[in-house]
Amino acid sequence: MNRRTFAATAAAAVVPALLSATPAVADSRRHNLPGERADARLQREMLDNLTAELDDAATARLSVPRIFDIGFNWDPPTTPLADIDFIVAYSFGDRAPAGGGDPTKVLYEPGPVNEALAATVAQVRARRNVPVYAQWEIASFLTSTYNMSDVTAINPVIAADGTITYLSTFGVAQQVAADRKQLPGGIGTAGVIGFRDHVKRCVETTRLAGMPAAYAPAGFDMPDTYDPQSGQTWTRRRDLYLVHDMSAQWQMLEPQLLAAAYPNG
Repeated sequence: MNRRTFAATAAAAVVPALLSATPAVADSRRHNLPGERADARLQREMLDNLTAELDDAATARLSVPRIFDIGFNWDPPTTPLADIDFIVAYSFGDRAPAGGGDPTKVLYEPGPVNEALAATVAQVRARRNVPVYAQWEIASFLTSTYNMSDVTAINPVIAADGTITYLSTFGVAQQVAADRKQLPGGIGTAGVIGFRDHVKRCVETTRLAGMPAAYAPAGFDMPDTYDPQSGQTWTRRRDLYLVHDMSAQWQMLEPQLLAAAYPNG
């Protein structure tokens, strides 16, 4: 799906959630006992309330873990840096073309958020020298600012008439998976870099695209400052982006649940 039309087709709201959740580092608060207890208490309260609202305890029991994961868990699964075989870096936002022109045929500017994402990739790469697959907005900084080698840029699709189609997160993941499957050693373990509120879905999308061993690298903070001038309206403010991201997570989950419930259609 074209990422510039996704926001227009996404649901306006998908679930009540903590839209002002506090940013966190890559190591989840769920890795400590007090956090786990707080999560368990919250889920019990959610179950009680949803059971009363639906008058259906069985459906509430199935629904609460899904609602909790999508609305209240913004931490990606992580793995030690030594386990990573390659890096996948997903862009976040952009800037309108500096020189103006037809936005359907003039490439957008990478913008400051993608510059920060490139800096994070550079930090990881400095400690683990593995190949990097990065959306072009990030790759442009990796090659120009950091003079980084072994970087594969995932570029938008440009039609014969010059029309530009920007790839969705899933479209990027599909291209990386297709490339990795050709390697003699197999796909390997992906170290996923993404914006703080995007990275969990980046990991999930990477897995769905055919790279099941995908994690954020443990011990690294992801960029978390929004760009109010982003060319993608849904990436300008946190409260609006979280709605967008939750909507995308629900859309990813629905076909998985339907396939599990009705494998034969």
